[in-house]
Order: sequence, then structure tokens, then C-alpha cells
Amino acid sequence: MTVQVLVDLFVVLLSCFIAYSAGVGVGSIQGSSIGMGTFGGAYLTLALLTAAVCLLCFRFCGLYSPTKSLLNVEEYKNIAKSVMCSFLVFFTLLVFLRSSTQSQDILFFEAVAWFHDWIDLELQIENISRLAVALSFLVLLVAMTISRFISFKAIQSLYRRGIGNRNVLIYGTGETGGWLQRKFHLVPTLGLRLVGFVTDEPSEIGTHQLGDQILGTFDDLEEVISERKISEVFIALPGSREERVMEIIARLDELGVSFRVVPRFYHLLAQQVRIEHLDSIPLISRPERGQSLISSMVKRTLDITLASIVLLISAPGFAASAYLVWRQKDGPVYFRQTRIGLKGRPFEMLKFRTMYTHLGKDSISPKDEEDPRITPVGRYLRRYSLDELPQLLNVLRGDMSIVGPRPEMPFIVEEYGPLERERLQAKPGITGLWQISFARNEAIHRNIEYDIYYIENRSLLLDLVIIFLTGFAVVKGTGAH
Repeated sequence: MTVQVLVDLFVVLLSCFIAYSAGVGVGSIQGSSIGMGTFGGAYLTLALLTAAVCLLCFRFCGLYSPTKSLLNVEEYKNIAKSVMCSFLVFFTLLVFLRSSTQSQDILFFEAVAWFHDWIDLELQIENISRLAVALSFLVLLVAMTISRFISFKAIQSLYRRGIGNRNVLIYGTGETGGWLQRKFHLVPTLGLRLVGFVTDEPSEIGTHQLGDQILGTFDDLEEVISERKISEVFIALPGSREERVMEIIARLDELGVSFRVVPRFYHLLAQQVRIEHLDSIPLISRPERGQSLISSMVKRTLDITLASIVLLISAPGFAASAYLVWRQKDGPVYFRQTRIGLKGRPFEMLKFRTMYTHLGKDSISPKDEEDPRITPVGRYLRRYSLDELPQLLNVLRGDMSIVGPRPEMPFIVEEYGPLERERLQAKPGITGLWQISFARNEAIHRNIEYDIYYIENRSLLLDLVIIFLTGFAVVKGTGAH
């Protein structure tokens, strides 16, 4: 965390230097006489004050928490929140740091004067460029986002190589334990190295579950934890008696090992819930769902604006892609397919055709680019997600959104259970959390938590974060196959 604080400090000071250099003289009041050649004087003082305010706000907004969210989306949202908070706190401080202290007979102004004398920064606010100060926070927002993006990628790279990972153990070999195991292997950037299982069934000791060994039972916990240097245990026994789970927790407490429990009804608790109390009995309920009218209007405005801009900018690429598909002479340029949208309503989704006409049809989508159904041109289009461009027309028509759950085919939706049908509570999107995750090559319904997370937390800020991450994935060439 210390390294991250130092990096953030550098980013803040660099942002101030860039903004002050660009803004001073343009937004000065009464012709500032403060030179920026050496980044000195009052502007250096302002930069240091900005750094102090920002680092405190970053701390209180959770930017230094060791626990990371799904695809770090909460961290990106917290960057925007913390920069905005820093901006408000900083300008509030400037009010208190004004050199003018008239009306000191009033208690409030006496406090202001005392605060000013205590800080004693000798700031002449009237000589400071307001534009430069405001610009510094705008530059900081961009710089912090880029900096944290690089930091996340660097940390993920280390975790992927096994550097800095924590050894963890799963207690429970049932379906829930298998679900956890799949996540650990699917997302190596969690920083968790699964070393095996512990079970309540002695007959399972020494066997393997999908490649990971079952190391012992409850009585072997101390030995396994000591030998394998376990730092955390995940208890995956949602169907067990409460007394049994509490017994395991007590034992782990004795051994001084951290633990996390997968609760009963974990699919329900993966969604937003409200915990109330009836006297001393906790009750779980679901808060009212759905977007407000204003949020819906803002999202629709973003969809139309972004779709129009992308269509305009990508017009040459759109035309070139259409021409390359047409040259194959194997069928139509567009692939049209019925998909299920908001509230279960069907619509016709458009894509550039990437598969041979006689092999496509309504079948499961290809899992990788070597699928024999994909044409040579289609392989290129799918790698850079260019086949999705016609869906911008679906966005303009209102069938889809830029960000949302991926629309499925009718025969798949017919097999949905209650949890999967939650996906139909939001308008389907061109991109989403699942599309930019490590699980994008697996079936959507096997990674329902991505869509549930989005539906429960959707906001303009979350959409912007997903769009940013999607842009990086497209440029990198890791689009859906």
C-alpha cells in the first residue's frame, strides 16, 4: 500500500504541474504575477495542499483497501468519487484560507482567522488562477484512472505468475465448493492460490476434485494449515447445520486463520438485499428495484449519443467490413437472429456475418476463433469485435443499450430458472461485465453473477467504467470470439 500511496502522490503533483502550466495566465484574475517557470511560490503550496487533501479522500473512499471488487469496477468508480470529493474539500479550504479576515468580532470569522494563522500558507487567493486549479482536478481524474489501470494490470500480472498469491483452502467438496474452485482457476488475478480441499467425509481423503487434492478432514485442519501455509479458508457448506459451521469457525479462530463463509441462499445474497430486524431476529428482503425515470433518460441519452458518434467515426471501418463480408459470396452481409430483450420481448439482432451460412443458424456461439464455422474474414472481425458494429443500429432503434446483459437466443431463455430470468430486468447491451471478464469464453448462464452485479449496481458511472474497459479490450484484441 505504501508504494501505491507514493505513486498516487506523484500522480497528483504531476497533474497539478500540467494543469497549472496550462491554466496560469489563461484564467488568472487581475493578471497574476506568479511565474510558473520553476513551479514555485503559491502554486507549489497549492499543489502540496491538493496532494494532502487528495490522499486523505482516497483513503476514506476506499482506494487503499486490499479487497478488490469484480473486475475492479468499484475501484474505478471510487476514483471518480474521490476526485470529486477532493475537489469540494479543496475549494472549501480555499474559503478558509482567504487572507481577508474582516468581521473578526463574530465567532465564526475568529475561527477562520485562527485556522488561517495556524496553517500560515501565505496564499493570496486573488492572484491564483481559478481555471488552473479547476483544471488540475480534471487532469487528476484522467491521470488517476490511467495510473490505477496500469497498477491493476501490473498486480494482476504478478498474481498470474504466482507472485504474491495467498494460499487458500476450501472446506467442502460439494457443488458450492466446486463453484469456488472454478472461480479460483478461472480468475488467477484474484491473488488466491487454491492448494486443495478439506472435507467432512474421511473416504474422500487423497482423491482429487477436478485436479485439486482433498487433503484431510476437520481433525487434520491444524496439520494442513501449518504444512501448506494456508492464510485463508473458504467454508463452502451452505447446506450444513448452523452448529457445524460455527464449530468449524471456532476451530479456525483457535488456529488464527482468516475465514470466509459462503452463506445459505448465496445466489440471493449475491444481489442487493435489505437486512431488517424483527425484535432480535434478522430478516432479509429485497429493496425496490428498477431505474428512476431520470436515470433511464440519462442512459438512453448516453446510448444515442455514443452510438451516433461511434457510427460516424467508424463509418470507413463499417463500410470496409461490409465489403469484405460481401466479397465472400457465401450469403448476406448481415446476420440476423432473434434474441430476447427487456422483459422477455424478442427482437432481431444485427451482426456482420462471421460464419458460413450453412453452418451458422441458431446454434451455440463459437467458443474460440478456431471454430470451423467461422470464415477467415469473420475470424478477424470477431477478434476485434468489429462484427458487433451493426448492433449500434439496434441501440438507435431502442432494442439494445451500449452496456447491459448479453441477449440470448429464445431456446436458451426457455431453460432459464428464476435466477437467470433476472437478466431480463435490464435492456440487453453490446458490451457488459461478462464480455470483458476472464469468463467471456464460457456460457453466459454459467457466469450469471456478472449480469446480476450489473443489474443491481447499474449507474451512469458504472456504464462509463465498462465502456472504458471495453475500449481497452478491443484495442488489445481480446474481444469475444
